[in-house]
Amino acid sequence: MKENTRCVIAGAGPGGAMLALLLAHRGVAVTLLEMHKDFDRQFRGDTVHPSTLEILDQLGLAEKVHQMPHSKVYGPSFNTSKGLFQPFDLRRLKSKFPYILLIPQAKFLELITSEAARFAHFQLKMGANVCDLIRENGTVRGVRYQTSECEGEVRALLTVGADGRHSRIRHLAGIEPVKTSPPMDVLWFRLPKLEAAADPGSGLMGSFRGGRILVVLDRNDHWQVAFVFPKGQYQQVKAAGLEAMKRGIVELEPRFAQHVDSLRDWQQFTLLSVESSLCPRWHQPGLLLIGDAAHVMSPVGGVGINYAIQDAVVAANLLAKPLLDGRLEERHLTEVQRQREFPTRFIQGFQAMMQKHLLEPALASNQTTIQVPAIARFLVRVPILRDLPPRLIAYGIKRVHVDG
Repeated sequence: MKENTRCVIAGAGPGGAMLALLLAHRGVAVTLLEMHKDFDRQFRGDTVHPSTLEILDQLGLAEKVHQMPHSKVYGPSFNTSKGLFQPFDLRRLKSKFPYILLIPQAKFLELITSEAARFAHFQLKMGANVCDLIRENGTVRGVRYQTSECEGEVRALLTVGADGRHSRIRHLAGIEPVKTSPPMDVLWFRLPKLEAAADPGSGLMGSFRGGRILVVLDRNDHWQVAFVFPKGQYQQVKAAGLEAMKRGIVELEPRFAQHVDSLRDWQQFTLLSVESSLCPRWHQPGLLLIGDAAHVMSPVGGVGINYAIQDAVVAANLLAKPLLDGRLEERHLTEVQRQREFPTRFIQGFQAMMQKHLLEPALASNQTTIQVPAIARFLVRVPILRDLPPRLIAYGIKRVHVDG
């Protein structure tokens, strides 16, 4: 089966789905390919930051997102040697949405793609695995893909790789990211909500003890928990046994003593090997990378989805007209990278600083609680400096808006 369109996007995650919606909204014919048969995956990023909520508000979708089951995070709280430490509070933002919304990513993607499906020139193909790039005279002109039923190809003026940290499009294009290795790995798992008296507070909480970190997110009907430990120690953690793991969780958060009884098998845990990377070049003639395909973020601040969607908005703003006119040039793709590379480098630098000065000492320490440096406690009391981290987490170094 052979098809023609203006833009083909591989990867129906937040960046790819948002780019497809924005292009379709502007009249660009677009085909979105997703390798999985549904959107339901365990422990995908489910954070929707203020900047994304403002973008959704521009599209008339903010209310629909808020109608989904959700919880709100206004900022983290950490148990330290000197009591509770709250490094920032998003409620200080001058925004209609001064919080991070936690919603199931599958529901979010279903909403975005269903909105895109209102346009006749949009197509979504689930279970479509990209197997090759189509090249003509040095320019990428689409992709070949396979489904369980057939093989096909989509020819397009622009091919977009929005297919995540293990991007097939990036691999086929021969683009190599420059990787850094944050000093940690994460085991994600769920704990049930119990009666109110047995449950800890809501929002985002963190605990530190003996070279381990526990991060807890309130997911409305359950707790989503991250057990953080030094990189490369997973086999050591697993070899100690499930009972030792449960004891470690309770040591970090004693209020979960009853909750951990629900953990009965290692299959309830999902390992995330934490990494950070940046491609020196996000494009080739006829091809563009966005989101994790172009830059993998550390989980610090949970900004990966935020930045993928910002990439999509900037790409749609810059590329919709050239695609409609049939005059897409590589300079247009270069401009997308130019506008998005500095914000990406900046936030990755901020994440690296947080990892070095907060997470790395905590993971290397045998202390029962984290010692927050006096300078950090001082800075959160200075208004100008206190308000900088929430702005960076919420928006990056600048707000991104949908044109038109």
